[in-house]
Amino acid sequence: MPSLSLRINLDPDGRIGPGKIELLEQIAAFGSISAAARGMEMSYKHAWDLVEDMNRVFGKPLVAAQTGGKKGGGAQLTAVGLAVVCRFRAIERAAASAAAQHMEALQAEIDAG
Repeated sequence: MPSLSLRINLDPDGRIGPGKIELLEQIAAFGSISAAARGMEMSYKHAWDLVEDMNRVFGKPLVAAQTGGKKGGGAQLTAVGLAVVCRFRAIERAAASAAAQHMEALQAEIDAG
């Protein structure tokens, strides 16, 4: 069955899609940018660059990070970060629902091949 992948252009230089949203979800789940990066098989630097890019695009932090110490650092989503994840997933569900009939028709075309 064909699948739908959503990317949202936010400004001329910024966009958000499934990868960045998954990174935010992983940060929320693990409480750590480095653990989220490992879980997604990306470098910590790449994950941090993505977080900084999202913070820049939205003009406010989506992730609040504490530097390491004796107990180590940590990270959590801010209220804005949580809202961005929820809104993206809602838009994604709405788009999938709106496209479902057309996706089925595409699959029918493939099956009729």
